[in-house]
Amino acid sequence: MIRQALRRNPWSFLGPAATQGLAAALVTAGLCLTASLAEAPLDAAQRRALTDSGVGDIGLLFLMASIYLSIIIVGVTMSAAIRHQARDIALVRAIGATPGRVRRAIAAQAAVVAVPATLAGVPLGMLAGRAWVGGLVGHGIVPAEVTFHAHGGALPIAFAVTVGTSLLGALAAAVRPSRMRPAVALTEAVAPRSRIGVIRVAMGLMLVTGGVVFSVVIADLDADTADQAGLFVMLALCVGAGLLGPALLRVAAPLARLMGDTGRLAADTVAVNARALSGALVPLTLAIAFTAVTLVRTATTTHVTGIPAPAEVRWLEFFGTGAYASFAAIAAVNTLVTAILARRRDLAVTRLTGGTRGRTLAIVICEALVVTGTALAVAAAVAAVTLLPLLHTALGTWKPWLPGSWLAAGIAAVATLVAAGTVLPAALALRRPPTEVVG
Repeated sequence: MIRQALRRNPWSFLGPAATQGLAAALVTAGLCLTASLAEAPLDAAQRRALTDSGVGDIGLLFLMASIYLSIIIVGVTMSAAIRHQARDIALVRAIGATPGRVRRAIAAQAAVVAVPATLAGVPLGMLAGRAWVGGLVGHGIVPAEVTFHAHGGALPIAFAVTVGTSLLGALAAAVRPSRMRPAVALTEAVAPRSRIGVIRVAMGLMLVTGGVVFSVVIADLDADTADQAGLFVMLALCVGAGLLGPALLRVAAPLARLMGDTGRLAADTVAVNARALSGALVPLTLAIAFTAVTLVRTATTTHVTGIPAPAEVRWLEFFGTGAYASFAAIAAVNTLVTAILARRRDLAVTRLTGGTRGRTLAIVICEALVVTGTALAVAAAVAAVTLLPLLHTALGTWKPWLPGSWLAAGIAAVATLVAAGTVLPAALALRRPPTEVVG
């Protein structure tokens, strides 16, 4: 079953493998940075100056954020990959496989993908950590005595994060199809259920509510404490929004009907495939929200005080934000590509029923616009709830500020990202004759 799954769904496992490798690299780079700062041969005055500069705190925050992000994104991508095997799992159950055997096979798949990806990601993280330490020294942000030190626990910690999270994500996705009666599982594989589980909705609402309440609480704290707590507000809101993703997409889908007949078809398709498409909402929201919070806070600080951010803070924060945003963006594109390629047969059927290649592609473009708009709206709300208390505690203002050109560039980047994960693979899939795909 493991070999067959990897052969039949190579694209499904490419996404988890990529995110697991990047997660291992991020965690390793963060560990190496903290080890390099801790083991540097500095005298008391240099150590005190390094502590006062806040570089060590930023490095530790980068490491914590890397671990939290890795746990969330790796779990999401692995869960999406297993969800696309619902029909295969149903068939295996129909020929006599027990639920326990199915779960063991799913766990083995997760390990088979995660182990080599982590082994590839750790050396990459070592190189990134070495370059990061070199950059800090080269820009005069840390003393020249700081040299690169590999963290002795990088490999086991990276394995614990990637393999552990992959197993949890895979087993969580496999619980329902492995427990169902084979006939019911086969029926759901052909016509996926549209209803969202009660537990999923309850957890989503709880995380969103908790994030909002926490945001209100930190607005009365000192600036440093609020700044450190803002990460947890953002993560709670992003995960909560991801759990509510199918419902959010179904709310947004009717807007596509404003684009005519093609838009009406796209709206119906988004409503039917909302569960699969929502898998991209968590990484998309994280990528947009992380970038928005960093850029808006920097721009607002400069706009209010007239003083640009210190070079060392800018350098470190922009580096961390770029790493997080790239990581989340790759995960989002992989999830969208997996969802589109799983629909190759549906796209072929659309063409066989009279749709031209251009019309079918136009439907996919409308779907991409719905996903883009939903991700932007959700991420803007997450960024606002996270950012406003930070601005109030640090600057005494509730009004964020961002140059219009930056906002336009951000929207264009998100649209390009979603198009790369949906329109491009759909265009390639439509090059094959529909009878060949269906047959």
